[in-house]
Order: sequence, then C-alpha cells, then structure tokens
Amino acid sequence: MLLNRRAVLMSAAALAGTVALPRGSRAASTLRVGYIPIIPMTQLYILSGEGWAKEAGLELTTTSFQSGPAMIQALASGTLDVAYVGIGPAMIARSKGVALKVVAANVIDQVALIGRGPLAEAVATAASPAAGFKAFRAAQGRPAKIATLPAGSVPDLVLRHWVTEVGKIAAEDIQIVGMGDEQVQQALLSGAVDGSSILEPTLTLVQSRLSDARIVAKAGAMFPKQPGAIVAATEAAIARDRAAIATLVKLHIRATAFAKSNPDKTAEHVTAAIGKGLIEPAVMRAALTSDATTFVDDPRAIVESTKRMQAFQQGLGQITDPVDVDNLFDFSFHDAAKAG
Repeated sequence: MLLNRRAVLMSAAALAGTVALPRGSRAASTLRVGYIPIIPMTQLYILSGEGWAKEAGLELTTTSFQSGPAMIQALASGTLDVAYVGIGPAMIARSKGVALKVVAANVIDQVALIGRGPLAEAVATAASPAAGFKAFRAAQGRPAKIATLPAGSVPDLVLRHWVTEVGKIAAEDIQIVGMGDEQVQQALLSGAVDGSSILEPTLTLVQSRLSDARIVAKAGAMFPKQPGAIVAATEAAIARDRAAIATLVKLHIRATAFAKSNPDKTAEHVTAAIGKGLIEPAVMRAALTSDATTFVDDPRAIVESTKRMQAFQQGLGQITDPVDVDNLFDFSFHDAAKAG
C-alpha cells in the first residue's frame, strides 16, 4: 500500500479478478474460491503460500472481489464453491436463498473507527464521542464525514451499531458515506473524509502516513466480539465433494495457528498475495499484530455475536427475512478437523 494511483493495500481489494496465489500442478479436487483481498483472509494466503493446498490434493481456483455484496452474486450464480467473505454478506446471501454454510471463522473484532485532523482532535479532547462529534460540527459547520464499505458489509454494520448503540452520536453530527475499498483509503489519505470505519491494514497504514490520524473507537468497543470474515461453502459444493471442503477447513485451522506463531512469515505471505508493491513489510507486520487483527477458526466463536448482528441488520431493514443463524453454521468440518 504505497501512495500511488492505486492507493494502499485495501485498494487491492478493488481490483476484481484472479489474484496470483501460489498454486501447484492440477490436483485431484478443485474448489472455486472467491475472496476479498484483505488481511482478514490471511489463512487463505498462508495455506496457499506454504503449499499446503497442493500437498493435500487441492487445486484452489481463486478470484478476488471488490466487496462482499459483489461476491453474493457469484455465489447465487453458482460460479463459486467457497467464499472468504464477511458474515454480514453471508447472512444476506442466505436470506436471499443462496444455499451456503459457514464452516469456519477467520477473525473477530476486525473493524475500528479511525479519525484524522479536526475530528480526531475533537473526540480526543471531548468528554465523550458524542460530545466530540457535536463539537466538530459546531466548529466546522458540517457533520463529520465518515467513509466505510457499502451497506450490508461488516464495516458498515459495525459503524452504524457504534453510532446508535454505543457512541450515541446524533444523526445531524455524522454523515456516513459508503464506497469501495480503494476509495476509502484515497479519501482518508487525501482528507476528503474525516474518518473511516475500516479494518487492517488501513488502520495501521493511515496512522503511519498521517501524524494527525488516530483510533477514535477500538474494534472491541464498536461491536463487542464483532464477527468478521468467515469461510462459507455452498451446499452444492459440500454435497459434491465433502472431502475437499473438509481438507480446506483442516488447512484453515492449521493456518490460523501459523498466523499467531509466525508473524514475520505470515506478513510475507500476505504481502505477496495482496500487498506486493503496495505496502511496506513493516507496516504489514504491524497491521497483522494490531488490536484489530484477532485470528480465530472455530465458527462457534461467532454464533452469538452473529445473532446480534442479524438482529441489528433487521432493524436497519437490510434483512427482511431473517435466517436461522444456527442453521447457517455447519460445525461438523471444524469438529472433525480438531478431533483428527
């Protein structure tokens, strides 16, 4: 994520198309994997970069997408078997009739609110976030403009939850602007927005580039134990090649442990997959070990928070037909992998 016309690492998320994750010769089982090229998909980069997929007899045909909502369309059309995507879009997909199951989790507490310039200063010196946003509007003559990803995405949901349920920010004091990943970073770095509800490595990168940027609300405070990226498999793929999905989940668990114990090597894999030429290795490593990067793999860790998130989505009108969250998850793959 260098300051070039592509912006920074989250900019890579805007580059839809196939990303060159390491692959070997054609394997016995092929899985078509869609993903958003961001840090919460780290396990995918590790299991590919370490060559584990090839060794296990898996050919992963990977395609990147700009956002979770965009991936829903591919899932609905049957062109993907597996999606590394946010839990919010996964629930929306299920509510629209896309037959999928969440088979593993990736991270929790991945989204934080970063502010810059006058907004960061106003919140830092106020008695409360609400008072800070109010003071900003009084001083600037306009509401604080906060960028995030499109409606239905996890960063958008987390922001709206914090605004209404935690920070109690008055509606007239904030303007939420949805945009693509690349645009979020460009807007932050150029000063076009006052802050952003976003995830790593943007949080670390922006602070490394802008002396007036700081975290306004930590990830865990915005939506406690917020569910983030997950691994979802279509029911069709599970029925067709259950063994392949089982192998992927097993490798995903192995990659989670690797990410926690090998930050330097993990940073290399993530940089090679999504940040080569766009972000400095030191910034990537810092982003991978920040408070907004908590790797998990057990889907049970996010069931209750997913129910809370769906209830919030319903309140926003994003889900008119709620899904059975318990039925959305399939623990059998994770259980079998841990038992084996």
